[in-house]
Amino acid sequence: MPPKEPPRRRVPGPARPARPRPSAGRPAQPARPAPRRTSRPPARPAPRTIRLGSPKPRLRLVSLGLTLVMLAFVVRLLQVQAVDASALAAKAEAHRYQEYTLSADRGEITDRSGIALAASVDAYDITADPKLFTPEESRIQDAPEQAAALLAPLLGKQPAELAKKLRTPKSRYTLLARKQTPQVWNQIKDLKKVYEKKAKPAAGGNGINLLGGILSEPSTKRVYPNGELAAGILGYVNAEGRGAGGLESMLDKELAGQDGKIRFAQSGGRQVPTAGSRGTPAVPGSDIELTIDRDIQWAAQRAITEQVRKSKADRGYVIVQNTKTGEVLAMANAPGFDPNDLSAANAAAMGNAALQDAYEPGSTSKVMSMAAVLEEGVATPDTHVIVPNRLHRGDRLFKDDVDHKTWYLTLNGVLAKSSNIGTILATGQLGKTQAESNQVLYSYLRKFGIGSPTGLGYPGETPGILAKPQNWSTSQQYTIPFGQGLSINAMQAASVYSTIANGGVRIEPTLVRGTKGPDGRFTPAPAPKQTRVVSDKTAKTLAQMLESVVGDEEGTGTRARIPGYRVAGKTGTANRVDPELGRYKGYTASFAGFAPADDPQITVYCAIQNPTKGDYFGGQICGPIYKKVMEFALKTLHVAPTGSDPARLPVTFENNE
Repeated sequence: MPPKEPPRRRVPGPARPARPRPSAGRPAQPARPAPRRTSRPPARPAPRTIRLGSPKPRLRLVSLGLTLVMLAFVVRLLQVQAVDASALAAKAEAHRYQEYTLSADRGEITDRSGIALAASVDAYDITADPKLFTPEESRIQDAPEQAAALLAPLLGKQPAELAKKLRTPKSRYTLLARKQTPQVWNQIKDLKKVYEKKAKPAAGGNGINLLGGILSEPSTKRVYPNGELAAGILGYVNAEGRGAGGLESMLDKELAGQDGKIRFAQSGGRQVPTAGSRGTPAVPGSDIELTIDRDIQWAAQRAITEQVRKSKADRGYVIVQNTKTGEVLAMANAPGFDPNDLSAANAAAMGNAALQDAYEPGSTSKVMSMAAVLEEGVATPDTHVIVPNRLHRGDRLFKDDVDHKTWYLTLNGVLAKSSNIGTILATGQLGKTQAESNQVLYSYLRKFGIGSPTGLGYPGETPGILAKPQNWSTSQQYTIPFGQGLSINAMQAASVYSTIANGGVRIEPTLVRGTKGPDGRFTPAPAPKQTRVVSDKTAKTLAQMLESVVGDEEGTGTRARIPGYRVAGKTGTANRVDPELGRYKGYTASFAGFAPADDPQITVYCAIQNPTKGDYFGGQICGPIYKKVMEFALKTLHVAPTGSDPARLPVTFENNE
């Protein structure tokens, strides 16, 4: 056993003085002063006990905070699900779903054989995301300039123009070029692939394709396969693909079709396949089949273009019409324009001058005066007309285009030699007074369609100018019978001769044969309006008289003869009103006629405005054009040669006085 510890000795400390107790009823004695400290250290104070506070206030505070938070959530939930539910749902719908327009394919315009004159082909609008060309995104300071230099030769744009469009960082979309061909977009895609390879880190690139922000949108482009051919008829479309001139404008509703729409859910710019889509499909436009024959149109356009250039004229037009149906087989203008490249077109040549020019026709108008004289029975082709060198009427002295001794002409000879004086004398017999004669002539001019629209409904067409007879000036009473003092368009002039060729019945000209809808069904155009102008007898007599203009050596239209065919025609040389000066300056040369004269099939009308080089007489410069175009049309349409001899009406008579 271990030894026991000896007991510790307790050393007594200083005695603590006794604290006196206060006795009852005695005041307490003051305490004694504290004893002086000794060198011994004081005793340590007892350890302090820490006591936790009450948790209830803190719990109340936390509970209040949580309550307020939950209350805010509840209020917001009520706002979202009850108060603003419809507005927020609509906003979410707008962001979730995308809606795009599906462009309808524009219908074709074809000639009478179905050959395309205007068509739409696939194209692309070249676009870009400018943000991807900023220094932050591309890591290249001059990314817009570098990209523009690469794209400019392909798009046919200036590099500075493209760079400016690419330097719009606040936008995520910019259009660089419209309606580019698939070949151009393929070249851009090939270029993008090249720069994609260069951008790879293995090739020393920074991983960013310089052309990665170049994009495309599918579109269509209107093209005209034959260039300038029939451009005056067809017109053109604007940058938005809508008709802006000619038939493209006139028939825009039928050609354009109806655009469709598609709506689909998207996420991150991509369509969500499982969300489904809905929309309205686009309805393609209708195809328009014209009465135009492409080959005859080509022959007419080539002939008038060559003569306008040779004569250094302002312009010219040729119209070819089927006499029995009123269908326009050709309507050519010179100079023309190429609707494929409007930037190079002359604004003055972009219309259809054959319908939009109003001019004084000259002697080709005399056939209407003769029709009135024959129909009213005041003269016959054999009626004698003594034609002096000068004729005084009203306040003017009238003459023919050449000085001559007194002519002894038949009424047929007056037309064959195109005598102004003889025409004045003949039409003066239409009434007992000059005023009555004017009224009768005016009624026939109106029946032939002068002063009224042709019926084509072509945009910008002029109805011409024909004042009422009571408003004719003193000179107009005598100039209107030979084609001065009134104005027409070329289609009106051609229609006059087609009326004579058709036995005196005027058929409104037509340019459209029918339409072919998206279902492929062909719908013919409505039948044109027909109006009896003169009797069949008068029309046949006039046809024989017009043959004398071409067939007789005394006639003014001998250069329009066609071997194997009887030709009826009339020359015209009119003083021309210069639209800029507002007075007469220069001439309008013209020729009109039909063939074969004994069984008319085709009418051809030609006019040239202000020829300044060489001849300016209609028979000299328009007669050959008539011959070229008529010969081509007769062969193209397989019209058989004439099988009978002309009537050969007398032109002059013997004066036995």
